[in-house]
Amino acid sequence: AFLREVQAQWPRLPVIVITAHSDLDNAVAAFQSGAFEYLPKPFDVDEAVGLVRRALASGGEAAVNTPGAEREQAEIIGEAPAMQEVFRAIGRLSRSQINVLITGESGSGKELIAQALHRHSPRAGGPFIAINTAAIPAELLESELFGHEKGAFTGAVSSRLGRFEQAAGGTLFLDEIGDMPAALQTRLLRVLSDGTFYRVGGHAPQRADVRVLAATHQDLEAKVREGSFREDLFHRLNVIRLHLPPLRERREDIPRLARHFLLESAIKLEVERKILSPAAEAVFTAWNWPGNVRQLENVCRWLTVMAPTAEVQVTDLPAEMTGMERRPSAPEYEGGDWRERLARLATQRLAAGEEGILNDLLPLFERTLLETALQHTQGHKQDAAHKLGWGRNTLTRKLKELGMDAGSGEDEDGIPSPADHSSGK
Repeated sequence: AFLREVQAQWPRLPVIVITAHSDLDNAVAAFQSGAFEYLPKPFDVDEAVGLVRRALASGGEAAVNTPGAEREQAEIIGEAPAMQEVFRAIGRLSRSQINVLITGESGSGKELIAQALHRHSPRAGGPFIAINTAAIPAELLESELFGHEKGAFTGAVSSRLGRFEQAAGGTLFLDEIGDMPAALQTRLLRVLSDGTFYRVGGHAPQRADVRVLAATHQDLEAKVREGSFREDLFHRLNVIRLHLPPLRERREDIPRLARHFLLESAIKLEVERKILSPAAEAVFTAWNWPGNVRQLENVCRWLTVMAPTAEVQVTDLPAEMTGMERRPSAPEYEGGDWRERLARLATQRLAAGEEGILNDLLPLFERTLLETALQHTQGHKQDAAHKLGWGRNTLTRKLKELGMDAGSGEDEDGIPSPADHSSGK
């Protein structure tokens, strides 16, 4: 309402919406309400200054207002900067019917983004039809896409509409476009070029009234170079490209995604909702998730059924998450994961009502690292500093701050000091 009042009084004034609600609906609503840009908190001051400068340089060319967006049917969670860029792009494209190529690893949520692009578009009232071109045999894919006439081939006892006709007035999502056979690439290019196609066995041209969204986990530029994907088709599809980051590059989203999937699984299965213990959540966040969001969802569904108690412990997690496949920065040591023990210690102290525990635990953490590094380097401070990623002066200062410099018996290069000889050592 406030944004509409501002636009009513100053219709050419660019408006930057700053919000603490960094979800897709707010991003799309901001752009559809005529905002110049959308900036979720927390934000970088230099980025904000740059946005203001761009807004001023735009000459007051504010966006055109259009009706509000329909509520998301499937929640897209993403507070990571890379996902916020995707949300902004969906918002900017909400008044467009342009072709979009969505790239990203398998399981990263490409179809979910395609559905969001459809729902926040002028074609939202039409159907959303998806087809995985890699999942259908090549000899059947042509009929699936373009339909067929009765008698077109053995078994074609009646005419059938293909996906292009089923999606009329809406959006056609072509998943795994990189696996499309060469002959069908040529047919698809013709449809995108002139907007018409023929059913298999048909002679009357059919009009293609669809917006095409395509997705792939492959490097299409590389496939173009090797000759397995048509360059002209690539350029037709790649008008706008949206790249979805893998889950390991948006770790800050993992806890919230896990909570969402655990709740969703409990509702679907009509069982008690499971929650992750702090240690289990730490493992979730640290793991690399090679199957991305799809794998995270499957693990949450498995835990909803298999975890013995309401609070999921590290021991309840699948073996691949707690064994050798854990990333190097989170190794399994004797006695359990160090983060599990740290989380347990912090939980105990917080439960006891202690405050300021970071001021107590952080020096303990630093002291442990320093002692270990000095033991590893036989007391050579310069080598220890290098192993820790510090400068020599930083290590010396830390030793003094932690009260560890007294009686060290070595100078900064690990050479016994004159005091050692005078004391008869």
